[in-house]
Amino acid sequence: MRQIFILEDLDCANCAAKIEKETGELEGVTSASVNLLAQKMTVEMDDGREKEVFKAVKAIVKKYEPDVSVSVK
Repeated sequence: MRQIFILEDLDCANCAAKIEKETGELEGVTSASVNLLAQKMTVEMDDGREKEVFKAVKAIVKKYEPDVSVSVK
């Protein structure tokens, strides 16, 4: 399943790379890709893990960029 997350106010390329890497390492996630200009992250994951992955993504983003808000497209 593919899920797109909106990363509003993300403007740090280094932080984006860290968020992408850590999200890609989550259990059940097969790939994660951040588009910094669009402020979006596309995540491929196992079906049925949407809520779990969303919660983890929010925590990861807050760790690197506390002022960025995360929502689902």
